[in-house]
Amino acid sequence: KQAEKAVHQKKEQSKTKCRKARRRHINLVAEFNHRQRKNIWLETHIWHAKRFHMVKKWGYCLGNSPTEKSYRACYRAMTKQCLLQDLSYYCCLELKGKENELLKQLARICSIDTGLTFQDASCLSGRFEGSLNLYRADRYPEDMLGPVTFIWKPRDGSENRQLWIWVHPALKQDILRELKAIFQCSEPEEICISEPVTTLIQEEKQVEVVTSLGNKRKKEDKEGEKAVPVKKIIGDGTRDPFQSYSWIARTTGITISDRSMEILRYRLIGPLSHSILTETLKAASVQTV
Repeated sequence: KQAEKAVHQKKEQSKTKCRKARRRHINLVAEFNHRQRKNIWLETHIWHAKRFHMVKKWGYCLGNSPTEKSYRACYRAMTKQCLLQDLSYYCCLELKGKENELLKQLARICSIDTGLTFQDASCLSGRFEGSLNLYRADRYPEDMLGPVTFIWKPRDGSENRQLWIWVHPALKQDILRELKAIFQCSEPEEICISEPVTTLIQEEKQVEVVTSLGNKRKKEDKEGEKAVPVKKIIGDGTRDPFQSYSWIARTTGITISDRSMEILRYRLIGPLSHSILTETLKAASVQTV
């Protein structure tokens, strides 16, 4: 019986692909898409997964603590060089509409007694990022929602403005619900219709076709080019992929959009942060029609 069991197990293991086949790029992308069905990966997930203990929080897979002693290296980078942190798991809420209407309603969920507000001149121009604490409408100093950071898009000459509010994923639903209530944005403007989640086996079947001779060839699309799977962003960690992600108020025209995982966010700490950004980023030439 033991011999038969060993032979049976050996046959099952022989069906597994070799490491070279499993590490092919075309299979890796399909596998990564399959593993993100419950917890979304950040763009830097692979780098962190090799060096950090990963935890699953707020619908994301995040690096919690390093696997080796790197605290002194991080401290040295913060004090003498530059340390970069990936904060892309923070949720971005975008508001569009007339400036007067935006400021009028936003004043209900914050107070000048706590410091800066959305109406601060330095922040309203779009040159600086502001931070404040949000409360439920007309409930200050009670019913605090949580801290947020915001930045205005610089003026372009029109009365319509664009505002980005960055919130922690644990506070997103409460703050989004309060924003929709004060602006009366109840009608969805756009609905996210994503492709159904396919399994790893289905992804491989779509990419490779097994011929009768046993040879494998890559599937070609309509244009005749070799099909290459792309990474699928299935909503984000705090939103169901089949829910609407943009709402509009018919009376005022204010639009609230959920831009989570669409705008990446990084934090640079250290005396060399500005010089690194200067060497990395290059100003694009503005072309006017």
